[in-house]
Amino acid sequence: MLEVGNLACSRGDHRLFSGLSFTLQAGEIMQVQGANGSGKTSLLRTLCGFIQPEEGEILWCGKRVRELGEDYYAELLYIGHLNAIKDELNALENLQMSAGLAGYTVSEQQAAAALRRMGLQRREHLPVKVLSQGQRRRVALARLLIGDAHLWILDEPLTALDVGAVGLMQELIGEHLSKGGMAIFTTHQPLHVEGVQTRQLALS
Repeated sequence: MLEVGNLACSRGDHRLFSGLSFTLQAGEIMQVQGANGSGKTSLLRTLCGFIQPEEGEILWCGKRVRELGEDYYAELLYIGHLNAIKDELNALENLQMSAGLAGYTVSEQQAAAALRRMGLQRREHLPVKVLSQGQRRRVALARLLIGDAHLWILDEPLTALDVGAVGLMQELIGEHLSKGGMAIFTTHQPLHVEGVQTRQLALS
């Protein structure tokens, strides 16, 4: 379980949010909503440990994440606005590199299977720089299929995706939740997981 208590975050002299508290259980999904500049991305990055909160605590399974350290970060997977992929590498190499940076190994066969699931068959060996924006986003999102992180933190995951890819993402998130996973996301596009009630967290 993820527990957030009385969290506060500022950007410069501007307080983005304060007194923010919520919990997220296994099998649950939450959408963070708010106007541009309300702190949606800052909240997600704070949950990932990229930003330290000014106040409050984040607990994972009842323990402070600052004390858990790598044990907590191994349980989450963050995909942000940027794809975080290397243009000069191909899709397979990017997935294997991402796995290595996260501390685990993925075979070429496993990476190829993930890319096929994302609709990138016959593009596995192409340099990422020649792919379309939608295809590049699919390469980044294929990381969801090669790890076993319990908590997915997704910042605008549907950016540049066509209708088919959006449907696939909804399917993948549904599978993740059915296995006891959790997801927190932001999006400007509709994202509905069949059979699951999406919780809403509004930042003003």
